[in-house]
Amino acid sequence: MYLSNLSIWNFKNFIETELEFSDSINCFVGNNGAGKTNLLDAIFFLSFTKSAFNTDSQVLNHDSDFFALHGSYFRSEHIEKIHCGYKNKKKIFKRNQKEYTKVSEHIGFLPLIMISPNDISLILDGSEVRRKFIDHIICQCDAKYLEILLQHNHILKQRNALLKQFFDNTLFEILNEQLIPLATEIFNKRKHFLTNFLPIFQHFYEFISQKNEIVSLSYSSQLQERDLKTLFSQNFDRDKKLQHTTKGIHRDDFDFKLGKKSLRIVASQGQQKTFLTSLKMAGYEFLKQQHSLKPILLLDDIFDKLDFLRVKKIIELVAYQEFGQIFITDTQVDRIKPFLISLTKNYKIFNIQNGKIIE
Repeated sequence: MYLSNLSIWNFKNFIETELEFSDSINCFVGNNGAGKTNLLDAIFFLSFTKSAFNTDSQVLNHDSDFFALHGSYFRSEHIEKIHCGYKNKKKIFKRNQKEYTKVSEHIGFLPLIMISPNDISLILDGSEVRRKFIDHIICQCDAKYLEILLQHNHILKQRNALLKQFFDNTLFEILNEQLIPLATEIFNKRKHFLTNFLPIFQHFYEFISQKNEIVSLSYSSQLQERDLKTLFSQNFDRDKKLQHTTKGIHRDDFDFKLGKKSLRIVASQGQQKTFLTSLKMAGYEFLKQQHSLKPILLLDDIFDKLDFLRVKKIIELVAYQEFGQIFITDTQVDRIKPFLISLTKNYKIFNIQNGKIIE
């Protein structure tokens, strides 16, 4: 699968742009702030119906009242035309000129993994960021999981709202009974996912680090100790006092370790970036296996905080293993070009200057 061309209107700092891409490697080069990451975000948007960084209204160019994106993809020997338009706070999403009834139906059709400097939040921030990362991968290959997750989050929101007011116990019990099977299925799917994902992740980390460190990734959930019905019963009074649901799969976490200690505490910046890159590469490989096609890979500022040997290993990975179309950003053409020239794959380099693009 690959994106053959992209048209952009009024998306961030791009007023009107049309690009044709290599089916292999595409590199966006330019100074910080030129718009390299904005191009990656436009590609991300067409896969996930939203920006990786902003709300819909925030990606709108400040001089415009609408934005639009159009991409032509070659997928499973067919041309797929994906269109997104946004105006007056309304967004439409179309595949081959047919509008989706729900934009969530599009998730997973164009599998994609993005590696960016913002990934550091997976290590430094709270558990919600790590849950979203795992859920993001599972949702791209399991439409039922996405549906269950949306239902669970909606009912959980209702339960939390009920805890903030005087409520009817009958309604409260109904919400509990609706939540329990949904949460249990999410828990089981996350557990099953990690069993398959872990060896893939460890393979990539060992390759990039040249087996210099031992890392681990584990799943932590309150449902590992008690079923949700028991947890709800035991914490009913506490939930009422705090006015929110204190137990459940919305508290799940994923523990990152270097050796036997927290990655956040003991890892260098290079080790952290190696861990994050390995996570995303493993996500790519997992999606490829599930879909039986090669997802798109976005590498934003991949060379930052990595030494030459680790960069070389990453380039070897994307060049010589089974990766499909890749988009890379860098500030220095002299740094990226020698790597590209050494590859047997075809490539294109685009120079970005203040919203203008020169191939």
